[in-house]
Amino acid sequence: MSDIKPEFYERKIDFMNKLTDFFKVLSDETRLRILILLYHKKLCVCEMCGITGESQPKISKHLAKLRDIGLVKDERQEQFIFYDLNLNEQVYKGILEKIVDNINDYPVLKSDIEKCKHAEKYLESCRR
Repeated sequence: MSDIKPEFYERKIDFMNKLTDFFKVLSDETRLRILILLYHKKLCVCEMCGITGESQPKISKHLAKLRDIGLVKDERQEQFIFYDLNLNEQVYKGILEKIVDNINDYPVLKSDIEKCKHAEKYLESCRR
């Protein structure tokens, strides 16, 4: 008889489900762009919209999905809600680090990161 306890298998299945969810998230370009942006800096929705050129409803929908599976967290600062990465698994961090390390191979992501350096200018659109 096997000495391996059922909890071991449950943990393996749980990790596999989380890993599968992570790769599903990465399979969408907008969500990948959001994760790479948040890898560099906390941002609010209007900053992400300005950087990516995507609409507020689209960015918010993707952020909700990322928050639902625990990859991002939010924090209110005055009238703004800022989002940040919430990567508890080293595997997830490693994958994002590899993408960032090879950013020159991904022109859209590279452009987003350049725009991210001046993200605060997009806050004005939230104040209107």
